[in-house]
Amino acid sequence: MTFLLALDQGTSSSRSILFDANGSVVAMAQREFRQHYPNPGWVEHDPFEIWDSQCATARDVLQQAGLQASDVAGIGITNQRETTVVWNRRTGLPIYNAIVWQDRRAEPVCRALRERGLSGQVQRSTGLVIDAYFSASKLQWILNSVAGARDAAKRGELAFGTVDSWLLWQLTDGRVHATDVSNAARTMLFDIHRNDWDPALLELFEIPASMLPQVHPSAWRYGETDPNILGSAVPIGGLAGDQQSALFGQACFRSGLAKNTYGTGCFMLLHTGDRALESSNGLITTSTAQTSTSPTFALEGSVFVGGAVVQWLRDGLGVIKRSVDVEALAESVPDNGGVVFVPAFTGLGAPYWRADARGSIFGLTRGVTAAHIARAALESIAFQSAALLQAMSRDAIAAGGCAVDELRVDGGACSNDLLMQFQADLLGIPVVRPRVIETTALGAAWLAALGLGIQNGTQALTEQWQVERTFEPSLSRDEAEQRMAQWTGAIAQLTGQPAA
Repeated sequence: MTFLLALDQGTSSSRSILFDANGSVVAMAQREFRQHYPNPGWVEHDPFEIWDSQCATARDVLQQAGLQASDVAGIGITNQRETTVVWNRRTGLPIYNAIVWQDRRAEPVCRALRERGLSGQVQRSTGLVIDAYFSASKLQWILNSVAGARDAAKRGELAFGTVDSWLLWQLTDGRVHATDVSNAARTMLFDIHRNDWDPALLELFEIPASMLPQVHPSAWRYGETDPNILGSAVPIGGLAGDQQSALFGQACFRSGLAKNTYGTGCFMLLHTGDRALESSNGLITTSTAQTSTSPTFALEGSVFVGGAVVQWLRDGLGVIKRSVDVEALAESVPDNGGVVFVPAFTGLGAPYWRADARGSIFGLTRGVTAAHIARAALESIAFQSAALLQAMSRDAIAAGGCAVDELRVDGGACSNDLLMQFQADLLGIPVVRPRVIETTALGAAWLAALGLGIQNGTQALTEQWQVERTFEPSLSRDEAEQRMAQWTGAIAQLTGQPAA
């Protein structure tokens, strides 16, 4: 039997999932690692903790399945995007902690670039808005802030990568420094139309080209693991940023299909085929996971705080002991009691792009309980996602397409039936949950199968994708619009301007 190993490196944990030839989960292992918050708005990871946790889960999952590395046909890697690592090519040692995608320290630099009128130049090439979310300003900060870093970079001694590149370097014992188009597209240094690094942006951010990884399609034979890591060499056939990997794992291979991943944040992508649509509604244009050298694109909206709001209820407020307890607590009251929770702990992402926004709770009265706040917290995930889908539909219609008519969902929080039903109610379209909700990892495994020639095309993969449950909207459109108006009003109060 053919087994594929997906390495799923996330923001708060590393996981490894073993799939069989039918796309079914054979075994899974997960390990959390530490989050570092050295200053307000700063978020860091230890790169070696990322690597150690990921390597350990790969060994764990093989042990669970009773398999050897030689039984695995290939490895696919998917990863938290935008998180930035810089290491010494000779020693392999990072020169600073990984700066996480949530980190806001480079916002002053980004604001200055926006004030200089450079937003158009950046968006035309990269599809992105200028924001500290992306890698370029994080990389620039490291070069400017770590003693000797810029001189070492000029001498060609340093390597830059997003987490996929760091894992690939470790897995191959430093033999391969590469990335794929979907991760490169998140750096704010990559021309998504040419599938190549943009020299003008490298100059703008003062990044030596020698630091950059080589870019390949997402389905590609990248090399093989060092035999000492898992016991024998295993070919690596796929790389993709987590959200593009989830789009692929949801079998969204053509224009018009959309998915939303409910993880630490929420990330919605709408496949637009070979058209790079420029959003007029606060979204970004990004590269999809690509199986060839021909560019394909998606519209994307990012919610910075999705499932992380449940972690805050658990760790910050202490109103639940386990994240899964939030559904029961929220269901213990019939509604939110008039509470609207905007969890802008690290600013607001799409479609608002307000880096200065901070988390706020509106509508508090003496009658409000922890259950009302828990329900409002869950609803905030759906409200933010609904705003994204509405923006996507407006962009699609303006480009001559159609509004999105169903939303495929995945990620840990999509197992919450209360949240999924409320999402369908707000959107007024079916919300479709697949049988395998580990679609981020599944996408990486599918890409590896294509990159290594185990699969010849996507038709068989489309047939593997199966629906577990469809949530049909139950609210009237008038009531749904009233609920969205509550959210819009809270955003207006928070930002001092009408919401998008």
